[in-house]
Amino acid sequence: MNKPLRRASVFSLLLVLALLAWTTYVQLARGESLREDPRNARVAISEYAGPLGDIIAGGKPVTGSAATTGDLKYKRTYTDGKLWAPITGYASQSYGSTQVEALERQVLDGSDSRLKNPLEAVTRERSKPGDVLTTVDPAVQKAAYEGLGNKTGAAVALDPTTGAVLGMASTPSYDPGTFAGSSTADQKAWTALQKDDKQPMLNRALRQTYPPGSTFKVLVAAAALENGLYSSVDEPTKSPDPYRLPGTVTDMHNENRSAPCENANIRTALQYSCNTVFAKMAVDLGQSKVAAEAKKLGFDDAKLDIPVRAAKSTYPSGMNDSQTALTGMGQFDVTATPLQMAMVSSAIANDGKLMTPHEIDRTTDGSASALDRTSAKTYSQAMSKHTASELQSAMRTVVDQGTGTNAKIPGVTVGGKTGTAQHGENNSANPYAWFISYADAGGGHKVAVAVVVEDSDAARADISGGGLAGPIAKSMMKAALADTGS
Repeated sequence: MNKPLRRASVFSLLLVLALLAWTTYVQLARGESLREDPRNARVAISEYAGPLGDIIAGGKPVTGSAATTGDLKYKRTYTDGKLWAPITGYASQSYGSTQVEALERQVLDGSDSRLKNPLEAVTRERSKPGDVLTTVDPAVQKAAYEGLGNKTGAAVALDPTTGAVLGMASTPSYDPGTFAGSSTADQKAWTALQKDDKQPMLNRALRQTYPPGSTFKVLVAAAALENGLYSSVDEPTKSPDPYRLPGTVTDMHNENRSAPCENANIRTALQYSCNTVFAKMAVDLGQSKVAAEAKKLGFDDAKLDIPVRAAKSTYPSGMNDSQTALTGMGQFDVTATPLQMAMVSSAIANDGKLMTPHEIDRTTDGSASALDRTSAKTYSQAMSKHTASELQSAMRTVVDQGTGTNAKIPGVTVGGKTGTAQHGENNSANPYAWFISYADAGGGHKVAVAVVVEDSDAARADISGGGLAGPIAKSMMKAALADTGS
């Protein structure tokens, strides 16, 4: 063999060896990642080759699957999609998946290794899909969604003793079934939702933060009691009316100029929602002590997963005293999700112990045997039992005699706090209407709720937490406690 031919042969052999090495590397080292890459069409073909497992609430599926024509044999369907979208998220052949649909995708599409029998493990065939059972009570979910109606806002209900999410609504909502497929109609529905200025696909209960307004006053009161600034909700405070913001020439007044806010105790200050009392209380405590209490209740937690991740609620730092005063009434740069404020109410209702919120009870295999269960978990001891008891009592006064009377439920102990938070530059936009509450029907049957109405057709003068958000909270609490006979 002459030299040029020998060189060509050696070079060709090296190319073959390189190709074999690369093929082996791809198959062994990168095979799994390439198989699961969402850009791989085979992933979607496999994912939608059969019916998906279901997301279940109250023992009934709120999702389904329907046969289609084409490479993707099935697509996701939804029952009352707008009602359940804040819980389920969406699963779309064209646009991927979100929330529970995404986080539990391997259970729902049958690819979870725990679903495989020995034969399937060898053949790598897709197993029969599993189901996801949520903690949500359909009656509470319906009460929240219908209560919000055509308003823009959100509502959350928690079981204070376990942290289970009983309801989570966000309006306006969307129907994930309208773009679950890959047709032209699905594409048009998706595009319309993306262009909608009202952002129906935003989960306001989890992902939108608002100034909490006067609902934050219960947290400031908790900090005052925990730090010994006052011993009970009936001890008079040292609170002038009006209150001059420190370092300024600006006097803070109360919404109701005739309210008995001067030196009012915490019970009266919550009943009449005295801005002056809680502004001065925040300054007297100092921002670090208010921040410490806020942190115990979930503020500034950037990794709160239920398992869907919630936006971080924040209590600001680096403030001067006048800014700290404004945080005492839930303004300045204080922000909170509806979930966060439900957590505040939940901790108070549960004698100071805050349970970690969760919306999935368990996942099951194709035979309904549990793959995993969510156990109740303590988030923090947010306050002492004494402090919680004092605040429970004061919040009952708000409902019995104060601004929260619209939330009364006969035969049930109800406590609450209203809030109207400023919105827009120089408070130019309609304010947000808040209501947080708890209800106790006895025998361990409790529920904690937070409702925010971001926008409604009410005149500005008629916007109040008690008037707009209170009745929604009441209907949710009644639904949650219906099985107790209340």
